[in-house]
Amino acid sequence: MTWLNRLGFMAPTPAPAPVHDDSTLLARLAAGDAEALALLYRRESGSIYRYALALAGDEAAALDAVQEAFAQLLRGPQAFDAGRGSLGAYLAGMARHQVLSQWRDARRHVPLDDTLDTPLDATGSPHIAPGSDAPLHQAQQRQGLWAAIRTLSWPQREALTLVDLQERSYGEAAAIAGISVDVLRTRLHRARQRLADLLAVGERP
Repeated sequence: MTWLNRLGFMAPTPAPAPVHDDSTLLARLAAGDAEALALLYRRESGSIYRYALALAGDEAAALDAVQEAFAQLLRGPQAFDAGRGSLGAYLAGMARHQVLSQWRDARRHVPLDDTLDTPLDATGSPHIAPGSDAPLHQAQQRQGLWAAIRTLSWPQREALTLVDLQERSYGEAAAIAGISVDVLRTRLHRARQRLADLLAVGERP
């Protein structure tokens, strides 16, 4: 995927196999085992935070979404159904719902991409800080790429984030977004095409 290469994105190194499976950890969580919550948080919070940040474009909102997702899990671990998807997808779906709730409560009805002023790096973090080891032209290229991504509609950007950045399967990504796989594929195709067009325009002399 050319745009990912240009962004300098590197797929995360697979985490070592967990000591306990989800059902064991959730049973321990239901019994009040704080260590089980800590293990789940360390394993899942990073990807959920990056996903929420990509949607919200705001660090505080993303942190709130992650906190609420785990708070809901703590209140009702039995609500998770392994037959409907992974625990990570379940938590991401709750974080997504929290982001949407924050927007409704604040009556922020403008498109997400119009509210983002700060470029994000390949991990969904704020822009490259001054003094970075990256050459200036690379920093400018990444900022320009994120500026192009921000012009996508929220549904398209969400599809791009879930599949291309987080490398989730189509089924899992569709479940998080609450859409069918066919709709996800359509949004992803349009997002990639739109991004390719924007990058082509930006490269013209």
